[in-house]
Amino acid sequence: MKVVAAILIYNKKILAFRRPYEKNKPQISLKYEFPGGKIENNETEIIALKRELKEELELNIYDFKKYYNTIHNYTEYEVNISFYISYLENLSFKLNFHSKYKIMNVKDLKKLDWLQADYEIIDYIQKNGFHNS
Repeated sequence: MKVVAAILIYNKKILAFRRPYEKNKPQISLKYEFPGGKIENNETEIIALKRELKEELELNIYDFKKYYNTIHNYTEYEVNISFYISYLENLSFKLNFHSKYKIMNVKDLKKLDWLQADYEIIDYIQKNGFHNS
C-alpha cells in the first residue's frame, strides 16, 4: 500500500498527532503518527497528501519537500511511505480525525508511542535534522 505523510514543523519543533481509539485495530489505536494516508487511484503523492491534510486537519498546504521514503512490513500488510516536510506559520488546524496533538523537540520524539512504521523516520530526523530539506 502506498502512503504519504507530512512532517509538519512549527517553530523548529515537530507536530505529532495521536490516532483515535480503534477497538479492532490495536496495533495502531492511540499511537502517534505523522498525518497523511493512502494514495488513491490516479492521485500523485502531493495531491494525496493535500487531500489527506485537508480531510484530517482542514489544512491547506502548498509547499512540500520530499524528505524520506521507506517500506515497513506490518503483520498483515506492507506500507511504502513517502514523507514530505512542510513548515507551518501558525497552528490554525482542526482535529477532524486525531484525538490530540503535541509539539515536540526532535530529541524528545521517542518519548511518545508512535506507529511502528514511523520509528525509522524519527531515527533519520534525529540523525540528520530537517533544516537542510
